[in-house]
Amino acid sequence: MSSRIATLLDHVRAHAENRPGVYRMLGPSSEVLYVGKSVRVRSRLLSYFRAEPGEKAADIIGHAHHVEWEHTPSEFAALLRELRLIKQHRPLYNVEHKRDRGHCFLHLTKEAIPRLHVVGRVNGASGDYYGPFHGPGAVSEVVRAVNDLLELRDCAADTPMRLADQGQLFPVKLEPLCMRGQLSRCLSPCAAGCTHAEYHARVTQARAFLEGTSDAPLVLLRERMALAARRLQFEYAAELRDRAERLEALRGWMVSLGRTMKRLSFVYTVPGYAGEDRVYILRRGSVRDERPAPRTPQEHEALAARAREVFERPEPETLGLKAHEAQEVMLIARWFHLHPEELEHGAAPGA
Repeated sequence: MSSRIATLLDHVRAHAENRPGVYRMLGPSSEVLYVGKSVRVRSRLLSYFRAEPGEKAADIIGHAHHVEWEHTPSEFAALLRELRLIKQHRPLYNVEHKRDRGHCFLHLTKEAIPRLHVVGRVNGASGDYYGPFHGPGAVSEVVRAVNDLLELRDCAADTPMRLADQGQLFPVKLEPLCMRGQLSRCLSPCAAGCTHAEYHARVTQARAFLEGTSDAPLVLLRERMALAARRLQFEYAAELRDRAERLEALRGWMVSLGRTMKRLSFVYTVPGYAGEDRVYILRRGSVRDERPAPRTPQEHEALAARAREVFERPEPETLGLKAHEAQEVMLIARWFHLHPEELEHGAAPGA
């Protein structure tokens, strides 16, 4: 063990406590290499020094020059604090290792000519995120079907666009830049195949389908399925039927997600270490306010007033989550999925 690592070990042994909290591994210039959490911070930090060569923990401690930690009132508080620190610092080891490759999101981008595509995680790019979904391969097939039915582009972000309503000094006939455009499965905004308004009308249909307020892609798919059957194209009709089933499954999952988000709207009281209880005002799975648990009549009234303000504020009940919202909402949804008994600590809005 190097003298640097031995010094870090002595520091942890002397000062860290076994209670909930978050910790940061810092590099030589105090850059944040890794952020973690634990219900027993001291034990978790000491485990890094016992890690075998080649393990992630050994790699992290091998590069660390400083170790910092802060104790929190509860595991829930540590979970939120960890997420916020990761968002703030984007540590190298968190970005590289904290990915759930079994899940994915749909991302409707906020580009001039938006795209609907599958991403492995919420990466901070602007737009709306839907999910998470299990099985990137199956979800990719669903997205491909939606893009084909609504004729949305799926090309690279930097593909040059030439819309029909863009003024051209010397108009020329443009050819689509991809096979989908040549097969009339894309509106071809790259080749003046549509106007800005025409394309965004299809984007609106895609968003409405993902929000559960429109069946446009399913209606189009069923019409094509019926046409194929009338033409005795039974294999093609069966393929379209399978696509429709996948679309309906995704739609059902979106409805379930909407119900979950609605349920996650309440005042959540979390017992804390050494009596440091805290209260979180949750709305649609997002923390809108947090404060120490009230102890006096005045504090109870202040909490009730703040809760009324949060829950009575008009908000669109959409399923799409902005990048800064998605990670926290999914984190909290997972917390209550793993700890359903914690719902007993919640009070309904206005209670």
